[in-house]
Amino acid sequence: MQTYQNLAGNSGVEAFDILRTGIMVRFVSGGTYLYDYHVPGRTHVEAMKRLALSGRGLSTYVSRLGAEYAKRIA
Repeated sequence: MQTYQNLAGNSGVEAFDILRTGIMVRFVSGGTYLYDYHVPGRTHVEAMKRLALSGRGLSTYVSRLGAEYAKRIA
């Protein structure tokens, strides 16, 4: 996984992996979740990929999605 830059300094995201049709996000709380084109959907996943690469806003975006994830990995 790639370390999240956390440019704001207060993110709940620790690391991420960008996949062809999804993104895996590991949180500082220890959970790792898969978000894909099925859940929560392509539009959200592509936005999450952009935020992950920019290092800012991913945790806030995910929290607005609520519990919409495809699978809990760990």
